[in-house]
Amino acid sequence: MSAATSLAVRLAEPERDAAAVAAVYRTAVEGSHISFEEHAPSPSEMAERMRSVLVRAPWLVAEVDGAVSGFAYAGPHHERAGYRWSVDISVYVAEGHRGKGIGRMLYDALLSYLRRQGIVNAYAGIALPNSASIALHESIGMHPIGVYERVGFKFGRWHDVAWYGLRLAEPEGLPPEPIPLPDLLALPMDAAGRSA
Repeated sequence: MSAATSLAVRLAEPERDAAAVAAVYRTAVEGSHISFEEHAPSPSEMAERMRSVLVRAPWLVAEVDGAVSGFAYAGPHHERAGYRWSVDISVYVAEGHRGKGIGRMLYDALLSYLRRQGIVNAYAGIALPNSASIALHESIGMHPIGVYERVGFKFGRWHDVAWYGLRLAEPEGLPPEPIPLPDLLALPMDAAGRSA
């Protein structure tokens, strides 16, 4: 990116960002196997997904010169109570903006929120082949933990999904309850921008 380019990462606002986020995601759904969805969600469907995530976890957008160029979010790894310290993370970057560090910036910000919330484990599934996504996830410290072989069918063929994991904390005994995102945002911040 040029020196004159403005890049910012912020919390998503469903009403403001849903159409742009849906447009970024549409290319992943319609033009690649990286999402196993077959029909791209409408902006209203995307807004509902965003609202559903934001009651618990971060959904972030990246803007280049004021236009949404990518997004990342965390969702529950599984719904059962014992999994509440674990999340699945995802990132999508718009065509024309890939390979410029936007995915990494989104993930760095996302992981910062998750650590402050008290999340212990982050996981990501990568539909194979996808060398760029593997490189991104390894760059944030994730490591391969397994492969679901021939688990997703799209565009006339079966795809493996590689699973990556990252331990965000090493609590002893019962960890503190994860802090829902709205509660985290309501906490006072210290001088370094951390929840006090």
